[in-house]
Amino acid sequence: MDQPRGRRQVSLKPSFDPDAFGRVSETIARFFGTARYLIIQTVIVIIWIALNILVISRAIRWDPYPFILLNLAFSTQAAYAAPLILLAQNRQAERDKVQFAEDRTREELSIATMEYLTREIASLRLAVGEVATRDYVRGELQGLLKELEERARELPAE
Repeated sequence: MDQPRGRRQVSLKPSFDPDAFGRVSETIARFFGTARYLIIQTVIVIIWIALNILVISRAIRWDPYPFILLNLAFSTQAAYAAPLILLAQNRQAERDKVQFAEDRTREELSIATMEYLTREIASLRLAVGEVATRDYVRGELQGLLKELEERARELPAE
C-alpha cells in the first residue's frame, strides 16, 4: 500500500489454478470408480444400442450396427479419463508422502518422550530406594529406644 504498483505484464497465455484443476480431476476420478457411474454408463449403452438396432424407425438411427460413434465416444472418454485418474493418483501420492513424513516425525517424538519418561521413572525408583520409608524410620527409632533403655539400665541409680 505504501509503494506504487509495478507494471503489470499482460499475458496472452491461459492461466489456471493447478490445485483447482487437481481437485476437479480427483472428483471426476472418484466418480469413475463408483457403481453409480457403471450403472449409468451401462444404461446409456443399452439405450444407445437398442435405439440403433430396433426397427422402430429408420429416422432415429444415428449410429448403425458397427456402432462407430459409440466406439468413438468410449475412446474419447478413455482418452480423458486416463490422464485425470493419473493426476488424481499423483496428488494422492503427494499427500501420502506428506502424511508419511508427519507420521515419522510424530513417531520419533513419541519414542523420545517414552525414553525420557522411562529415564525419569528409573531415576525416581532409585531416589525412592534411597528415601527413608515410614517403616524404616520406625525400626530405627525403636532400635534407638532399646539402646537408650539398655544404657539407662547400665547407669547407676542416683
